[in-house]
Amino acid sequence: MTATRITVAGDRPYDVVVGGGVLGELGGLLGDGVRTVALVHPETLPEIARSVREAVEGAGFQVAALPVPDGERAKTAAVAAGLWAAFGRHGVTRSDAVVGVGGGATTDLAGFAAATWLRGIKVVQVPTTLLGMVDAAVGGKTGINTAEGKNLVGSFHPPAGVLCDLDTLATVPRDDYVAGLAEVIKGGFIADPEILRLVEDDPAAARMPEGGHTRELIERKVRVKADVVGADLRESGLREILNYGHTLAHAIERVEDYRIRHGEAVAIGMVFAAELSRLSGRIGPDLVRRTRDILTSVGLPTAYPREAWPELRDHMRLDKKNRGATRRFVVLDGLARVGRLEDPAEELLAAAYEEVAR
Repeated sequence: MTATRITVAGDRPYDVVVGGGVLGELGGLLGDGVRTVALVHPETLPEIARSVREAVEGAGFQVAALPVPDGERAKTAAVAAGLWAAFGRHGVTRSDAVVGVGGGATTDLAGFAAATWLRGIKVVQVPTTLLGMVDAAVGGKTGINTAEGKNLVGSFHPPAGVLCDLDTLATVPRDDYVAGLAEVIKGGFIADPEILRLVEDDPAAARMPEGGHTRELIERKVRVKADVVGADLRESGLREILNYGHTLAHAIERVEDYRIRHGEAVAIGMVFAAELSRLSGRIGPDLVRRTRDILTSVGLPTAYPREAWPELRDHMRLDKKNRGATRRFVVLDGLARVGRLEDPAEELLAAAYEEVAR
């Protein structure tokens, strides 16, 4: 299968390589001058990490394999400090590189460690989950969590390349794969409605990596993100549209202490954002209904308990899109037309959440 290369523009353009059995592309993405590669991977992915290590060593690089905890447990200052110490022990210099292998949490951590070691070294991301391929590994946003919230400490550090080997999706648990569809579907609502049509055409197939539209869905969502981050790396304007559904989602993740899957929280957050769009007079009920229907069709949640609202509201006050005391929400002005809602009344937010809680 021929690999597809999607270029992310910007000051330091890079390629996202999509295809099956494409680990051989790693050497080219790492480029010249690299001697040592720090391979950051979850402890739970030894076989995939071994395959990546063999590909990197086969391309002539020295490899230091650095396992980290799985999922959001890896995104802490303590784990990042452990990586910095390991980089020092293995002699990782400014001309060397980090390779992040795993889901979005691992690539976030690997990118952050690379961004902060020696004030920034090269990183190549090898996402192994649907969520990682279509969202977390693309775009150069890196970060770790704190007790106060998700991704509040981080850096913009574009990778030297992203390698999406579709063969690795066969190892992803079904619930995790379905959760990743939330970010794919989000891309349909904010920019590319063809994504929605493909999912609606066969929701059952969309739930499986072997589905007939899988590669096209991934490539379309990667192009949505590439177009946005290529024009706005540092989230000064356009890139905010990628946060559609994320304000409530991040609050839910905090309430759940990150035990809920990110995509599941985003699905609920998109319903909230759609209801907020409707109640503020921007869209009609049909688009809200379509949001619920398509998410439900692939098995994603669309509701959350009513009694959680006070705590969720408090967490939403500490959101990266806020500016001072001004709260800002990404909303829809129509299908594939994104707007911003600033300082909505408490009553409006509560009314939108009431629809989520029903």
